[in-house]
Parts: sequence; structure tokens; C-alpha cells
Amino acid sequence: MSFYFESEWDGEVFPDCEEVLRTVFEKACDYVRCPYECSVNMLLTDDTAIHSMNSEFRGIDRATDVLSFPMVDYAEAGNFDGLEDHQEDYFEPDSGELLLGDIVISVERAIAQAEEYGHSLKREMAFLTAHSMLHLFGYDHETDAEREEMERMQEEILAELDIRRD
Repeated sequence: MSFYFESEWDGEVFPDCEEVLRTVFEKACDYVRCPYECSVNMLLTDDTAIHSMNSEFRGIDRATDVLSFPMVDYAEAGNFDGLEDHQEDYFEPDSGELLLGDIVISVERAIAQAEEYGHSLKREMAFLTAHSMLHLFGYDHETDAEREEMERMQEEILAELDIRRD
């Protein structure tokens, strides 16, 4: 498993941030029973940078908490059947890892949301990582049923890691 972590954020996050988010990445892969070793890129940034990305890539002119940029087109969310037929598109040639995509988190927004929801920054950042990982596995929340499923899955991933609301 490859977890490429980069931070443009100037301030403090929380102790062992990279390791905690790596653990959420690994747990999410296990949770969906991904049959492959995986790779993901994570960037921590601020509201200004994520606002720019949100505007450029999604046409939404505001900051957001997390952006997910999936590399895989799933026929069905969490269904890995047939991916090997697209080796050149979805797998890193040297390592053979499934290239899931990129996650960008605004630490600035995560801090504000942690305060708003009354839990730790660690919990908020772990939640955003779990949420984004599910997007990288093809899950979405366009309907109430999809949203409820994602919320349940996110909470189960975090519960397995004993990362709970404070």
C-alpha cells in the first residue's frame, strides 16, 4: 500500500496526523475488501487553495472540506470485477498497485467543522479521509439512500479504528 502524503498547511494539525490518516486509508481498503494493493495521494491545504481547485474542477466557486479525484471508473461502487482488464488505466506499472486517486483536505475547514460539531480535529480529518476513500471506491451521496449508506460505512470504518465523536 502506498500513501503519498503532502502538506501545504503552515500550522499545526494534530500529533501523528500522517500516520492516523494512513491508517484510515488502509482500513477503508480492508473495509470494502479491495483485492489489490492500492495507492492514494493526499494533500492537506487551506481554504484558498481548495476553493481554487473546487472552482476549476467542479465549477463550484467556494471552499469545501474535502475533494476526491477518483482514478477508477467502477461499473458499481465497491465492485472490483473487471478492473484487471484495464491494467494500463488503473494500475501502476512498476508496483502493480491500484491507483485510487487523490484526496485534498482543507485543514482550515476541518478545524472549523471540528469546532462546530464539537469533536477533535483528529476525528474530523479521519472522517473526511474515510468519506473521500469511499468516493475513490465509487460510492456517492446523490440520493438519500446513497447518503445513508455512505454515512453508515464511514462510521463503521472509524468505529473499527476506535475514532469516535468526543
